[in-house]
Amino acid sequence: MIQRDTVQLSEQQRLVRDSIRDICSDFDAAYWREHDENATYPEAFADSLAEHGWFGALIPEEYGGAGMSTAEAVVMMEEIAAGGGGFSAAQAVHGAIYNAVPLVKYGTEEMKLELLPAVAEGDTSIQAFGLTEPNAGSDSTRITTAAEKEDGEYVINGQKIWISRVDRSDYLVLMARTTPREAVDKRTKGLSMFLVDLEAAYESDSLTLEKIEKTAGRAVHSYELWLDDLRVDESALIGEEGNGFYQMLDGLNEERLVIAAECVGLGELALEAGAEYASEREVFGRKIGANQAIQHPLAEAYARVTAAKQTVYSAADAVTRDGDATAVGARANVAKYLAADAAFDAADAAVQTHGGFGIAREYDVERYLREARLTRLVPITQELVLNFVAENELDLPRSY
Repeated sequence: MIQRDTVQLSEQQRLVRDSIRDICSDFDAAYWREHDENATYPEAFADSLAEHGWFGALIPEEYGGAGMSTAEAVVMMEEIAAGGGGFSAAQAVHGAIYNAVPLVKYGTEEMKLELLPAVAEGDTSIQAFGLTEPNAGSDSTRITTAAEKEDGEYVINGQKIWISRVDRSDYLVLMARTTPREAVDKRTKGLSMFLVDLEAAYESDSLTLEKIEKTAGRAVHSYELWLDDLRVDESALIGEEGNGFYQMLDGLNEERLVIAAECVGLGELALEAGAEYASEREVFGRKIGANQAIQHPLAEAYARVTAAKQTVYSAADAVTRDGDATAVGARANVAKYLAADAAFDAADAAVQTHGGFGIAREYDVERYLREARLTRLVPITQELVLNFVAENELDLPRSY
């Protein structure tokens, strides 16, 4: 076993770690291999987390949740990824855990009382978040999905793409323009956030889905969505009309840290596979792990993963201590950048260690490499992180 306990944890963090490890131990490598190969959702795993109350991790105790902090959430998601499922396991459930946060912060009391206890119990799922569009990916202010107010309702029309877990969700958190971009004095204004009842949308034939075939994260399906005169009551508005972009930003730094923790867990999982194979495989009469050509790439990748982990946990502790995620914007983005690259390096080293077997499904490391490559694209590309750091930390001119 590789050494993973490289940061000091609080008693509560250790409880989270041990509880998640116990759940993950019931789902072996074959389970995850099967779901990736067949592109099927890991329902039993998700149900196990829900039954133990983990979907309510970030929901306050007054609404039936655990009221966990960011410092505890990163432990949870690192363990889910490191426990065998990799980024597939994390992707399968992090929406269920995280998408309720806008309701906690900006939802009406009626909305909270109606939905949050059910989410915490695992009876209701808010797995999907609808932001990106075919012509508005990284530049989210260019979304054209429009919500027009009409007789106490909003009528929504538009198109979304790369929306994951819609098929596993009861509700969709949807971003739409309530004021056209050309009619606002600042491009970030005029966007609003809505909670869409998916069953009602299907029944009214106002929502159409098309699955996107992909090569990474196959166990979690992503979709293109078309919204055609989708009507939602004005009570479906989350927070303030026109302020949705800022409400979304409010949770982005915490999201970066959670994703970074998942990358760390994926890197640890890949290194475990590489080190184990290097310790067992014999070539030319000796274990291949005795050769520096095998040792050094694994050791270098371990150093990168460990350094990224320190950055993730330090930033998460700062958020929890200060209660302000906006103050750690640079650290959160840097943590995501370092962790994604470290996960890729670890997975690549694991594949190389396995030689030809590195591309055989039965050894799993090829999946880790596919997933690690994906983490360099989502939820923000590495290039955009560098843009942010250059502008905000190096005081260089805006480049985009």
